[in-house]
Amino acid sequence: MLHKVDILGLALDQDNKSPIIVLKTIDTNETIPIWIGLLEAASIASALQSVQFERPMTHDLFKNFITMMKVDVERVEVCDLRDNTFFARIYFSSGQEEFSIDSRPSDAIAISVRFNAPVFVDHKVIAALKAGSSGQTDYEIKDESEEGKKWAEYLASLSPEDFGKYKV
Repeated sequence: MLHKVDILGLALDQDNKSPIIVLKTIDTNETIPIWIGLLEAASIASALQSVQFERPMTHDLFKNFITMMKVDVERVEVCDLRDNTFFARIYFSSGQEEFSIDSRPSDAIAISVRFNAPVFVDHKVIAALKAGSSGQTDYEIKDESEEGKKWAEYLASLSPEDFGKYKV
């Protein structure tokens, strides 16, 4: 069973300083935290705020390409949680063709925000989180590159008001 979700917001794990995207099921009001990378968090935040850059960022470039190819993003599904790793699929359509590709949830959500496509989470992911099998606090995600540090500073400078209707 799939649960449609809203993006509740972006947060920062205070223990390991990793960004988290928080989803909330529409039907059951359950929250789903997904730990993501700094660059992906910055990409999602910039799309939620409708920030335009001089040059296209990676997810914007992908959007431009998909749009040029006359392909629609139908939906995104966070479909599995295995060995502390979330899995997602992006579903596309073009004419009579429908297809999907494997994706990290952070990339899939960054794409969904740009296309205004709905996001769903499989019930088994929610059940696994409830059972405590995610183990998310057992590891740390860091991006020590200069670009990663730049995006970390950018994310840290954001205030809740910067996200409009999306709560942080």
